[in-house]
Amino acid sequence: MDQWLDDFGKTIGSASARLRQITETQSEQPQAEEHWSSKQIIGHLIDSAANNHARFVLAQMKDDLVFSGYDQDRWVQIQNYQQASWSQLVDLWQAYNLHLLHVMASASKEKLQQVCAQHSLQTIAFKTVAEAEPATLEYLMKDYVVHLKHHLAQIFADAES
Repeated sequence: MDQWLDDFGKTIGSASARLRQITETQSEQPQAEEHWSSKQIIGHLIDSAANNHARFVLAQMKDDLVFSGYDQDRWVQIQNYQQASWSQLVDLWQAYNLHLLHVMASASKEKLQQVCAQHSLQTIAFKTVAEAEPATLEYLMKDYVVHLKHHLAQIFADAES
């Protein structure tokens, strides 16, 4: 297994354990006014997993990386993560990411490294790629992990304050 995939697996394991130490009450508190609570951040990460799951599979069936984005704030609002059970959200987050790890590890090296001139990573990626620059599925997958770690760091910073 590639080092970045091994790192993703370790991140899922260690973050799951830390997330389970956060109480229901702590998970409901936003860090600041107009910011998401830990519940809403985990909900957003579940939504990101769902959207990227489709992208990771579809990218292996075509020769471009052109995908639509989604309105992350509306997704979080509509699904009312703030009222969901923290332990159930953590369970779903963990299970979904373990499945994504499997999907990522199952992708062929050829598809992972196929250079795509057409992509939408200038708008959908966390660390965007200029429209004129080529991109790969491996980049999109690694970007997903960077995005996930960014938001986990927010949750853990919230829990420590």
